[in-house]
Amino acid sequence: MAQLKKLLFGLIGASMLAPAANAAEEVNVYSYRQEFLVKPLFDAFTKETGIKVNVVFSDKGLIERVQAEGDNSPADLIFTVDIGKLNDAVDAGVTQPVTSPTLEKNIPANFRHPDGLWYGMTTRARIIYASKDRVKPGEITSYEDLADPKWKGRLCTRSGKHVYNVALIASMIAHHGKDEAEAWLSKVKDNLARKPQGNDRAQVKAIKEGECDIAVGNHYYYGKMLHDEKQKPWADSVYLVFPNQENRGTHVNISGVSMTKSAPNKANALKLMEFLSGAGQTLYAEQNFEYPVNPTVEWLPEVKSWGEFKSDTLSLAEVAELRKEAIMMVDRVGYND
Repeated sequence: MAQLKKLLFGLIGASMLAPAANAAEEVNVYSYRQEFLVKPLFDAFTKETGIKVNVVFSDKGLIERVQAEGDNSPADLIFTVDIGKLNDAVDAGVTQPVTSPTLEKNIPANFRHPDGLWYGMTTRARIIYASKDRVKPGEITSYEDLADPKWKGRLCTRSGKHVYNVALIASMIAHHGKDEAEAWLSKVKDNLARKPQGNDRAQVKAIKEGECDIAVGNHYYYGKMLHDEKQKPWADSVYLVFPNQENRGTHVNISGVSMTKSAPNKANALKLMEFLSGAGQTLYAEQNFEYPVNPTVEWLPEVKSWGEFKSDTLSLAEVAELRKEAIMMVDRVGYND
């Protein structure tokens, strides 16, 4: 086996060093992101570099697949939609550190792993949707306000254990400490209009239908609803609140990428990561109404029209470390019961 690995390594190394015209110019991606969101990016990369991108799409099990494939995994990169999945990949031991002056220049430190085990590619804000008819502008301005008794029976959210909410709760632990964050979450639960259920868009629909007055969701769903004939009335019934503009800023999460430990096309994988952090940023962000992680790249005009905001600079690596505590906290307060 050792001889076989040595031979394979030698062949891979030879292919990377060979002239481009003769090399197997490809990179293999396992993607939790949906095909329609990332295929245009990969097509643009192939057009610019000539490197083919082979993709396996799935909404679950890809990290476990890389783990099971071990050293023989063909995957070079794992694309995910949340810091939680990136952290899971690191914990599973399937990633390798990547050092790149280009990535470090393009991606702010709080949106990349301190040792290069993952890099953010886009950011998404966890915002508050508020009823135009029943919530006055300025009536709610922070995540802390979600715990105010005046919202009793007026708040809708999805499951407290969904990765988006887990990251938000983890950020509250980071800012306030465990005890204060737990007291906050317990009061938020007391304000729920119904048992947590559905996705982020289902919460906005509930506002439209009068079931609740405020909801928590990711910002890009607003764009998705505006461009969906059936869902546009839901979006038209709300306005967006970017919380905590008077202090630390709005919590943001990332979609991101990790290089696998076994990456057989390491050089091409790095080229794809660098392309997406630079020339590919605008295209990457506009596919899903997200924000470019590269601060030098302009926002999509439509997204910009929803309002500019200050984002929380808390390191997502710290958020990732607190996810387990956040999940246990959800259980302790019975948030989903």
